Amino acid sequence: MGIYILRRLALIIPTLVGIMLLNFVIVQAAPGGPIEQILAEMEGHGSSALARAGGGDVGSEVASSSGDSRASRGLPPELLEELEAMYGFDKPAHERFFTMLGDYATFDFGDSFFRDRSVVELILDKMPVSISLGLWSTLIIYLVSIPLGIRKAVTDGSRFDVWTSSAIVVGYAIPGFLFAILLIVLFAGGSYFDLFPLRGLTSPDFDQMTWYQKIADYFWHLALPVTANVIGGFATLTLLTKNSFLDEISKQYVVTARAKGLEEKQVLYGHVFRNAMLIVIASMPGVLVALFFTGSLLIEVIFSLDGLGLLGFEAALNRDYPVIFGTLYILTLMGLVMKLISDLTYVAVDPRIDFESREGA
Repeated sequence: MGIYILRRLALIIPTLVGIMLLNFVIVQAAPGGPIEQILAEMEGHGSSALARAGGGDVGSEVASSSGDSRASRGLPPELLEELEAMYGFDKPAHERFFTMLGDYATFDFGDSFFRDRSVVELILDKMPVSISLGLWSTLIIYLVSIPLGIRKAVTDGSRFDVWTSSAIVVGYAIPGFLFAILLIVLFAGGSYFDLFPLRGLTSPDFDQMTWYQKIADYFWHLALPVTANVIGGFATLTLLTKNSFLDEISKQYVVTARAKGLEEKQVLYGHVFRNAMLIVIASMPGVLVALFFTGSLLIEVIFSLDGLGLLGFEAALNRDYPVIFGTLYILTLMGLVMKLISDLTYVAVDPRIDFESREGA
């Protein structure tokens, strides 16, 4: 098993480099980079462009030249060269890519183009929001989906199975962000009740609260966004659990266990559970990554939760390359590591699985 882990760890590096290279090419080919955005803003809004350019000598040059930029049909070439040097675009693309990889190897993601902070600070600042939303959503989804899937498998074809399947189909068909809007309309001061807050994870007076008030306030703010995530995310896992259990229940070893006189609970949880849960465990890394980042993007926007999803979205709109590639690097690395953890969990659940022998075959 140790050799397998070393091989997988070694594969993480070329996989990570390949993903970063592909996205680097795509982002570089996209029109409207940061320099173009700054130049466009200079021509229309000189004072705002001064702030976005970061002030200093370039800012003063911008302020003096922006007034007659339209008359001169552009900006002075020396100013363009200084802006390109400021943002590192005076070097060839391949040199910038390899420099980026060297810095990222030590988790040095540089500074944001348009925020006066480093990328690491921004990620650490937004991480608690995404972790809170993703962690509680994942926990509730698994606590609901696994028992529900087992119950549906045991009572396959019953009235309970039919009605819950109808609810699951509705939950699967309607995106989570539509549920979020519905929850706001119903419970957050929309058209009916005003029971839950609409922005942030805590109240303005959070620091003055007692410890139990802080806990209550935290979950009060999380109630609606987590509910929206859970409703949109539990359907797939429930059906996956049900189908996995149905497949195992029909196998010969279950018939043999029942013939020996074992109780149904002993057969279900002593024999079927371990084998049926393998596919559920395999899906866990994807569920975690999706809920932590990509799946929570619209939820963060709708409920004004300033997390990693919203940070990456705004960075893509503003062409803030350090933030785009920094968040992508962290997301990709976490996904690869979680996939390795998933394989190790496979072995913990079922020791019969041997990845080394499969690779050697």
